[in-house]
Amino acid sequence: MKTFNLTNKVKIVLKHEYLSKVKTKSFLIGTFVAPLGIVALFGVLIAATFIFKDTTERKLAIVDQTEYLGQVLVDSDTSRYYLTDKSEEVLTKLTEDSKIDGYILIQEDILDSGNVPIYTQGGGGIGFTSLLEKNLSRIVRKERLKRSGTSDDVINLVDSGINLNTKKVTEEGIKDDKTEVLAYVGYALGFVIYMLMFLYGTHIFRSVLEEKSNRIIEIIVSSAKPFDILLGKVLGIGLVGLTQVFAWIAIVVILLTFAGQIAGAFIDIDPTTLQAGMTMQDAQTKQVEMMMSGIPEISPWLGIGFVFYFLAGYFIYSCLFAAVASAVDNEQDAQQLMVPITIPIIIPIALIPMIMANPDSVPAIVASLIPFFSPILMIVRIASTQVPIWQILASVVLLVSTFLGIIWLTAKIYRIGILMTGKKPTIKDFYKWIKMS
Repeated sequence: MKTFNLTNKVKIVLKHEYLSKVKTKSFLIGTFVAPLGIVALFGVLIAATFIFKDTTERKLAIVDQTEYLGQVLVDSDTSRYYLTDKSEEVLTKLTEDSKIDGYILIQEDILDSGNVPIYTQGGGGIGFTSLLEKNLSRIVRKERLKRSGTSDDVINLVDSGINLNTKKVTEEGIKDDKTEVLAYVGYALGFVIYMLMFLYGTHIFRSVLEEKSNRIIEIIVSSAKPFDILLGKVLGIGLVGLTQVFAWIAIVVILLTFAGQIAGAFIDIDPTTLQAGMTMQDAQTKQVEMMMSGIPEISPWLGIGFVFYFLAGYFIYSCLFAAVASAVDNEQDAQQLMVPITIPIIIPIALIPMIMANPDSVPAIVASLIPFFSPILMIVRIASTQVPIWQILASVVLLVSTFLGIIWLTAKIYRIGILMTGKKPTIKDFYKWIKMS
């Protein structure tokens, strides 16, 4: 197995790859402009979710056989429902002719059956059914309680629900536990690693393929060993990715540091709601503090883990991308060979919901320890739960061992494939190249 001494030739390749990438406009845009755009995009999506949740443009007629529940439903939202005394046959014809959006049949036995037929031409979106189900469920639940002799005070108490306030016991004391939020933070970090592995793996692939196609590699090989070229490329472009990651972390820290001031600038306080003796500035400060309390405390170890697992995943997959690129003459020939590489990157994304739901389960532990899945899944687990230190150390050992084995195999494929042209290699060819001394 090769030793990884950074010779002068490796350093030259590394420096060239690094400087040629960080000076490009795409790198600067992706590093400094894209994160702000993503933050703005998620802000718009979150705002839209709250604004348009349970909304619909449809207005439905109510055929009420109970003679009282229909009126309660209409009173709950007059913009969406209205009573009618037309027959079902007439309403069906009006719906068919698009004269009305549709109608709801509230049957006499609704409290017992819970069935509510709705007649429309179809469509209407998720908000259409979720809004109606929410309104009717609340009304039917109250009527069922009343029918059983439950007092209004008890009914109101039942409707008030509960508010879970989870706490985390730590050596520093008891703190609020933002498990659900942190699980989504882990999802975001895992997805970022997934994107970066693809992005920088593709950089390696295109760089190797371009040099081979233009016959530049033949000149480079005459002055440096293939392994030095490979190692220089992998480390150089990896350093580009690391630079981008650190820039993103700095941007996130800055945004979180000034999040309160930024949020305060957009908070509009109604003067009539001010408490006695409270100034407008005090009210804004209190509102900002309430908003900031929802942001979870993120351990620095999560950031360190993110950097490590990104680098580990990048090094493993970049070597595989380089091996494929060195063996083919064009991207079309590489498509079939790329399938075994891309599938292990995609599978962890499909497993993330399982990890978020139960990060301490045996399947979650096993999946997060598989070296090809670990870069994405382990960071999700670290964010979602308290991962035992032995599992983290095991994943580190497995990832480092896997990288050493893969770069050894890649070097054997690279030194043969980079100079071969005119033939699309097979898996059998790869095996022969690896066996060659």
